[in-house]
Amino acid sequence: MTILNIKNTLIMLPVLIGFGSVCKAQSGQKVGENYNTITTAVPFLRISPDARSGAMGDVGIATEADANAGHYNVAKVVTNKKPQGLSLTYTPWLRDLVSDINLVYLAGYKQFGENNNQAVNGSIRYFNLGSIAYTDINAVAAGEGKPREFAIDAGYSRKLSSNLSLGVAGRFIHSNLASGPSATIGSNYTPGSAAGVDIGMLYTKKFSTDDDVEGNLLNIGAAITNLGTKISYDKKQQNWFIPTNLGIGTSYKYVIDEFNSFTTALDFNKLLVPTPLYKVDSDGIVTQGAYSKASVAKALFSSFSDAPKDGIGRGKEELSEINTSLGLEYAYQNQFFARAGYFYEAKYKGNRKFATVGVGFKYNVFTLNLSYVIPSGSNVNRNPLSNTLRFSLLFDFDKIKAKREAEEEEKETSEK
Repeated sequence: MTILNIKNTLIMLPVLIGFGSVCKAQSGQKVGENYNTITTAVPFLRISPDARSGAMGDVGIATEADANAGHYNVAKVVTNKKPQGLSLTYTPWLRDLVSDINLVYLAGYKQFGENNNQAVNGSIRYFNLGSIAYTDINAVAAGEGKPREFAIDAGYSRKLSSNLSLGVAGRFIHSNLASGPSATIGSNYTPGSAAGVDIGMLYTKKFSTDDDVEGNLLNIGAAITNLGTKISYDKKQQNWFIPTNLGIGTSYKYVIDEFNSFTTALDFNKLLVPTPLYKVDSDGIVTQGAYSKASVAKALFSSFSDAPKDGIGRGKEELSEINTSLGLEYAYQNQFFARAGYFYEAKYKGNRKFATVGVGFKYNVFTLNLSYVIPSGSNVNRNPLSNTLRFSLLFDFDKIKAKREAEEEEKETSEK
């Protein structure tokens, strides 16, 4: 259970989940050097929800599609090899810090049209932040809350050619961070809601002239996700940006032989929201400047040039806001998978750096994927994501249908 002052709840909870808070100067930092960690509301929207991506350093913009493709790039959904699929993922979150935070993600898709050149997809993402004991400004108990957040998606994708696909998705977001005790102490805090859209593109090139023969595969993708309204928890007195993000990625699958293949993937991601300004005084105390009042439309473009001129320099700082993910996957007969990856975020932009590993097993009608964040750091510098596990279960409806038809045929034969 976490204890928080009710007046700071709406600020601290997103920070605890997004790891964007800075409370004092880090060792070796020069006075006047700027902390410009970008924070947003509902950061759970940027958590990779499935174990395959989680094992590959959170890549996913251009990797081969599965039932979870809609989270990373909605244009990928129509490129799935199977006409329909379903996936369920459970992630115990921040288990090195607390024991009752978790993320559940359910996603599915269905292809249709000529040669399955169109697809619809949907997902539900539920984030349980556990139990929180609130206090007022005088540290007097103000009750217990159970913050919850969720998002519901629906998307459509289409192949424009054998190489190019586009997709769009809509999203409803609900965030209830201060229910219960807020009403008890007469706070203005209310649950927040927002709406957003995703837009994705995928270019794919297969290096084989035979459609029935698996060949080397190059994918290049781009996606803007969570482009939408701001969210408010205090009757519109203060509006927070949701994590609008631009992602660009590529992957290359090399088929070694009929049994073995190897995939490498690389993603770059940048939040399209204003850069807040943190300054460090001579005592090492960090203060935050006024958060930008820019509109969503303006922030979309100004986020490429709004870093301060002082500190490390505007150009260098803008580049430091790009997160990098690198993933590797080895597949044997498309039934056993070994994966590894690395995620990098600049020091003063959140400082998330972690390596990941994982495995996957495909058996009959389902696939089980597991991922693990390798522990790093120590003491106060220990990565809070260390030891994070994800469990994903994907269902193959084609095999379920084929198995049922085979059983019915066998039954009819035996009756004759």
